[in-house]
Amino acid sequence: MPNLSTDALFILVKSLEKGEKRNFKLYAARNSASADLKIVQLFDALDKMKDYDEEELLRKNESIQKQQLSNLKAHLYDQILSSLRILKQSENIDLQIHEQLDHAKILYNKGLYLQSLRLLDKIKSLTKQNNQVTFLLQVLFLEKKIESLHITRSMQDRAQQLSEEIDEVNERLELIAKTSNLSLQLYSWYIQHGHARNEEDRKTLDALIQDPIIERVKLVKGFYERLYRYQCFCWYGFITQDFLMHYRYAQKWVDLFDKEEGMKQIESAQYIKGLHNLISAHFDIKNIDKFKETICVLEQFSETPIVLNNKNNLIQSFVYLFIAKINQHFLEGTFSEGLVMIPSMEEKLKEMEMYMDSHRVLVFYYKIACLYFGAGDPAKTIDYLNSIINWKVNLRDDLQCYARLLHLIAHYELGNMEVVAYLSKSVYRFMSKMKNLGAVEEVLFNFLRTTIQTGKQASFENLLTTLQPLEKNKLESRAFMYLDIISWLESKIQNTAVQTIIKEKFLQHNK
Repeated sequence: MPNLSTDALFILVKSLEKGEKRNFKLYAARNSASADLKIVQLFDALDKMKDYDEEELLRKNESIQKQQLSNLKAHLYDQILSSLRILKQSENIDLQIHEQLDHAKILYNKGLYLQSLRLLDKIKSLTKQNNQVTFLLQVLFLEKKIESLHITRSMQDRAQQLSEEIDEVNERLELIAKTSNLSLQLYSWYIQHGHARNEEDRKTLDALIQDPIIERVKLVKGFYERLYRYQCFCWYGFITQDFLMHYRYAQKWVDLFDKEEGMKQIESAQYIKGLHNLISAHFDIKNIDKFKETICVLEQFSETPIVLNNKNNLIQSFVYLFIAKINQHFLEGTFSEGLVMIPSMEEKLKEMEMYMDSHRVLVFYYKIACLYFGAGDPAKTIDYLNSIINWKVNLRDDLQCYARLLHLIAHYELGNMEVVAYLSKSVYRFMSKMKNLGAVEEVLFNFLRTTIQTGKQASFENLLTTLQPLEKNKLESRAFMYLDIISWLESKIQNTAVQTIIKEKFLQHNK
């Protein structure tokens, strides 16, 4: 699990690419006084360190005094960000607009009102072309300030025009803010709990999606208003396992970017996330052809400069591509083949350790554990599940629960009945506390208890017969998304490998 330094400056230095480091050195030499070049010495020292150790830093750099260090670090942090701003300015429309706004304010402060207004007019066109509504409001406020304080000979109907423009932008910003808030609430609910567990969860989610803002924004054609509306229904469909809704709105999400190609560069992370959701939707409805096709789209986009020159986009596309490829092995029943990519995946995870959030790491470890289980290696399954169980994070109650349940089943596969007996009570209590104990889980725990008490394997046929009807119940079927219990039982009954059963189902489905 990630064990990162909490020193912000050290992490920033370590995140820099070779070209960014070279650019900083040039920037520092050009913009700093000779006395300030201690920051370059500090930069080099941090760059050479594997882990942040302040005592070692001071011992190896005697010219840096302990009482100076705090101020030097703050100054270096600001200088690195300033150098990055210059380097990355051409890649970010918001940085370009921000710079132009600064220029307009400088012209205004020098009393060059007409020049400032002409520049603001150009900025206004740029913001509209690129859907930058927040910057548009700043432009209008500066225009209003100039018009209200100075005679610029442009006042014919200008007051009315500016007032109407500001009202329109404010209304748009309200819709964007409220819809994005709702989208964030739904996504946050999923990160905390996973899929809807019971009727109480459904009521909570229904209340969110029935917010009146959803109907208001439906009539608006702005890019961000539509994007956040599609996201709301996308999350809602996924969480409640309405996979057709999830697919429909994930497709709308991606289509929105295809209609406005320029937004792929401005909101690259949102586009990548949309492709990820579309891939997940095809996976859930087992639409294998579209599933593979969309993976190809994401792969191609991940090779573009938009992704390759942006660390955030690079990490995001890496995460979603690997998850998609693991899911493809789940679909096709090729678990053993999937194990081949785990070493390179773990190497990449290690390389990106400082950037990976806890949620992504949890998902990776759970999926790798499932890959090993499907390949018939319960011992390795347990190793990865232990990484989840022993990591105390307040995220994804569902993964925490099903990691423990799969952990029990893996020990059952190894014949470790004493371990199963010892752990089953605590796992049962944990799942009950997390409200992840439904009919499917109760049946499974009863099966394990019966097996432990009698010393003989309970009837797999009876367990299969009991569980199969529950697959059609949306609030119960969530368990089958985390564990393919049906295929596991069929493998026990037929005395064959789990991956063989899944592969046969896949081939039959795609005849």
